[in-house]
Amino acid sequence: MTLHQLQTLPVSYGDPWTKTFTQRQTEFFRGSPRVAYLYEEPDNSTFRYRVYNMMQALALSRHGTSASWFQAAEFERIGHVIDACDTVVICRSRYSASLIELILRARRKGKRVLFDVDDLVVDPARIHLILNTLDQDVFSYTLWDQWFAYVGRMLATLRACDGAISTNAFLAGMITDCSGLKCAVIPNFMNREQLEYSEKIYAEKAARGFSRSGPIHLGYFSGSPTHNKDLGLASSAIIRLLEVDPRLRLVVVGYMDLQHGLARHADRVERFPFQDFINLQRLIGGVELNLVPLQDNDFTNCKSELKYFEAGAVGTVSVASPTYTYAGSIRHGINGFMADDCAWEETLALAIESLDRSPELAANARRDSIDRFSWHNFAPLIERTLFDAWET
Repeated sequence: MTLHQLQTLPVSYGDPWTKTFTQRQTEFFRGSPRVAYLYEEPDNSTFRYRVYNMMQALALSRHGTSASWFQAAEFERIGHVIDACDTVVICRSRYSASLIELILRARRKGKRVLFDVDDLVVDPARIHLILNTLDQDVFSYTLWDQWFAYVGRMLATLRACDGAISTNAFLAGMITDCSGLKCAVIPNFMNREQLEYSEKIYAEKAARGFSRSGPIHLGYFSGSPTHNKDLGLASSAIIRLLEVDPRLRLVVVGYMDLQHGLARHADRVERFPFQDFINLQRLIGGVELNLVPLQDNDFTNCKSELKYFEAGAVGTVSVASPTYTYAGSIRHGINGFMADDCAWEETLALAIESLDRSPELAANARRDSIDRFSWHNFAPLIERTLFDAWET
């Protein structure tokens, strides 16, 4: 199946988080116990995974749990929400006067207040690592001011809470180290819309027997150009394979600039702009191999495995660096491939060969992704984390 064949699959998508304040307030008071999610402003990344998906999972609760979200522009008008909730979850939000007033109000009234974060952006001691990893100009005073303000305000919010939630145990340990707070783990997972559309894509590919009409597409899906160093880990291998295998094409989605010599193969690179989360599934489904090169350090080990399970859901096999979460999800040669920094060419060649010899890898990746990362499996874990007493 090619990218162009996938263009014909119908896409039905609208922002699922555009409900009005009144609608969200009504949903919040509908049941009990109640959780209020606070976030600065809805977006297509952290908000989706850590707020919208959580609420969607909680809608399947057997205990009548109700949940709703409120944004920073509404913080000064939700005191009554805080009074009526059982737990407040503050998701990746910077310290402000209106936010700390809500936190103090909640704690005075005996409400549990938790800080949810999906990245290592709460420890000022690791800002230099962050800038290096993201290929930023470490000699820019402006960047240092921006990052210390951002991370410092995140840490201030975190320390005002009772506990934290993160996406994996490695990040949880980092959060505890810098804050002294206990940190629970709720992994990232896919929502209903993603899974429904992914099912269409996978069914179409399976009906064709995963046959190809020509090129083999290697996909790199980047949200920003700050992943230049990550792609650089695999770029030499990609270039050498492009030179010896005329079937190969590179698909780049996002804001990534072509560096590391890839520009000279621009005629074999297909570029797509940043996508919403539904259309991203369509493009991931159109490549045979999903590339996830990552530097190995504390910042990248805090990343979730979302690039693996979103590819697996559409029957696309991942080749990833063995960071904490990917090493825990990918079984080499069974549902994907692990590539050490010095072995990207060898591993990619093996993965390309497997497309014809081991078609079951795509089915294995899909089965594992659906079983472990579907929204309808997470309500019990979320409720235990939000409402039950934590072990001390």
